[in-house]
Amino acid sequence: MGRPRRALRAGAGPGRSLRGIAMSSDVRQQLLIGWASRDVTPQRPVLLRGQFYARVSEGVMDPLTVTALALESVRDGRPEDRAILVSCDYVNISGALLAAVRERVRERLPDLDPHSVCLNATHTHTGPDTGSEDPLSIGSLPPMEGLSEEALGVMRRAEHLAFAAERIAGAVEEAWRSRAPGGIGFGLGHAVVGHNRRVSYYTGQTRMYGKTDDPEFSHIEGGADHSVNLLCTWDAGRKLTGMVVNVACPSQVSEHLWQISADYWHEARVEIRGRFGAGLFILPQCGAAGDQSPHIQVGRAAEERMWRLTGRTQRQEIAVRIADAVSAIMLLVEKDIDRNPIFAHRVEMVELPLRPLSEGDVREARAEAEKARASYEALRKDLESHPEKTRVPRWYKDISAAYSRMLWNLQVERRFEELKARTARPVEIHVLRLGAVAFATNPFECYLDFGLQIKARSRAVQTFVVQLAGGDIVGSYLPTDRAAAGGSYGAIPASTPFGPEAGRLLVDRTVELINGLFR
Repeated sequence: MGRPRRALRAGAGPGRSLRGIAMSSDVRQQLLIGWASRDVTPQRPVLLRGQFYARVSEGVMDPLTVTALALESVRDGRPEDRAILVSCDYVNISGALLAAVRERVRERLPDLDPHSVCLNATHTHTGPDTGSEDPLSIGSLPPMEGLSEEALGVMRRAEHLAFAAERIAGAVEEAWRSRAPGGIGFGLGHAVVGHNRRVSYYTGQTRMYGKTDDPEFSHIEGGADHSVNLLCTWDAGRKLTGMVVNVACPSQVSEHLWQISADYWHEARVEIRGRFGAGLFILPQCGAAGDQSPHIQVGRAAEERMWRLTGRTQRQEIAVRIADAVSAIMLLVEKDIDRNPIFAHRVEMVELPLRPLSEGDVREARAEAEKARASYEALRKDLESHPEKTRVPRWYKDISAAYSRMLWNLQVERRFEELKARTARPVEIHVLRLGAVAFATNPFECYLDFGLQIKARSRAVQTFVVQLAGGDIVGSYLPTDRAAAGGSYGAIPASTPFGPEAGRLLVDRTVELINGLFR
């Protein structure tokens, strides 16, 4: 594998005037902070992304939001480093969406390096597909009469991508133009939100969401991280303006809904704002959580009983837990506001090895693809013989699932052939230092162990690991060795273009970049 490319200093370039920003004459270095938010809820039906089967949205349960935080350090009136962190209520950030946003940012803010912008997804499974017209996309529609986006009456993915990119770029521009002197504070709380979702058996096999009442059930494969990482911002008048809230759990309580929803982050925003102010900006992040989910593997009946007793849904319970963790540490965080923190932002394209594949891997994936193909062909034949079935609501669910699984397994053979030409691929990561805090991003559904390794080896007092942060690695799990050995969805070759070796190298390079900012 070749050496990683030299780290890029985001936004490095000629100085610019800071018109409209008051600068204190006795402060050589200052942090400028800006916030903005946009509603990105589509007003027409869309294809929802997050399951193998296609879903046309049937209304809106709650709004989808993007929130942007702009940061810039200024010394002696001249800009040094800058970054714009953007959280999006989507299942992932496709390469197409990231490119479209950056292109619009380049047009709106020509003096700002578009690579200063980093998008992350909360991983709600009830948001629109923001990818390009990719036929291999999970949840794809089979090529048959009556199953086109036009026939279903939904926005085309390209149309929604343009809508989303425009709204996100607008939030970036507003956050950037509104930046003003401020301060930051940070703290660590705890809330039980995520659970490891990989169930291991005495047979040596592991299954995602496997049954735990099976006599062969041995253990849950990995642990959980109940940390609530909190970063708060204040303006020059000590008014609380926003929060970054990071938990190691995707937002997928209601992942099978057919309605548009931000999942538990909607309730969490409502709960936090109810305690700290309706105008508060809240930027959610998902920590390393490729093997985590809010679904409970052991003791669910007891948990459900407690929800009934409290009169809350699971989403509301999670919101209260997160808000309680925030409330418990806010009085302490407010005691230590830093108005002159060291700030640095680095962006790097890191070459990571692709997962090696054997002919056995290809045979297994091909066999699974043929099973799915047989199911797809049988369902298609049945629909052609009985067209009246297409008048039943959600009639396309099963056939789209079979079609997606066929394509999903066929890609293993395609990647096997590609490995003959290249064995590594670059991915984009961002590392920020903000006082004693570090942020480190990756584009994967990154297994928890890798996130814990980064936290443990980081020189920062507190490290925010952010997964699903923009790039073209769509829906790619980054599994550990033990997960790959256990098999199952999320760890088998069809789920993972990159394997455990890539995870270790990602950790090593991320830690190297973080610690380089803390020398």
